[in-house]
Amino acid sequence: MFKLALVQMWVEGGAKHRNLACAIRSSAQAAQAGADVVLLPEALDLGWTHPSARSEAEPIPDGSVCRALTGAAQEHGVYVCGGLIERAGERVYNAAIIADRQGGVILHHRKLNELELAHDCYDQGDRLGVCHTELGTLGLMICADGFARDRVLSRSLGYMGADVILSPSSWAVPADHDQARTPYGAEWREAYVPVAREFALWIASASNVGPISAGPWQGRRCIGCSLVIGPDGAEMLEGPYGVDAETILYVEIEPVPRPARGDGWNQRPPVE
Repeated sequence: MFKLALVQMWVEGGAKHRNLACAIRSSAQAAQAGADVVLLPEALDLGWTHPSARSEAEPIPDGSVCRALTGAAQEHGVYVCGGLIERAGERVYNAAIIADRQGGVILHHRKLNELELAHDCYDQGDRLGVCHTELGTLGLMICADGFARDRVLSRSLGYMGADVILSPSSWAVPADHDQARTPYGAEWREAYVPVAREFALWIASASNVGPISAGPWQGRRCIGCSLVIGPDGAEMLEGPYGVDAETILYVEIEPVPRPARGDGWNQRPPVE
């Protein structure tokens, strides 16, 4: 069993240094509260689809933003997972990493199922994987990867043996969204619950808060509602809703023991 912290932080479009400082401060706070793993949002450095992506993105793992996150992981002895905008030569990716307690990048993902409106911002992702730790096997995806057709990406992580899928996200609603009339999150439950049940795994998604100030979704609001689904498909945690709903949420994660290889290792039946 381990303690997961989901950081529902304010992300300001293009404000790399402010956003990074918030992520580092939140990671330290979560570690002090006993977290083993800190999950940060998607595009935490520049904001999702902000135009600064093409000019301000940095490499992974050698860019200053990635090095700051891995440094925080090492300093506080925690795993840190978060979404970063990555430059790789002429390409720019909507990416995410998991850093281990020693400050090494042990998993590096590039978003595969990006919304069409973001294709001008980011290049097509090219990888999907898991990493093996003393806490269990961790899988990594980003936001809309979770509702790829037939849930193919999250299910693939299940077949790779993930005990827990971590998903940095950036969930936004129109400015006139009425939470009382249409509570946010149904689409994510529909995406997560069947996979969690099918593979007896956990899915945790941390989303940021704050207004989207530029780009194709300018005027929309990121509203948190970070979500954790357990291995029986039950909702274990939901973060507060709101453009200013900054918080750190905590949940105890207990991976389901897996059969030995050769005994249905990658064909776990659904939990009843």
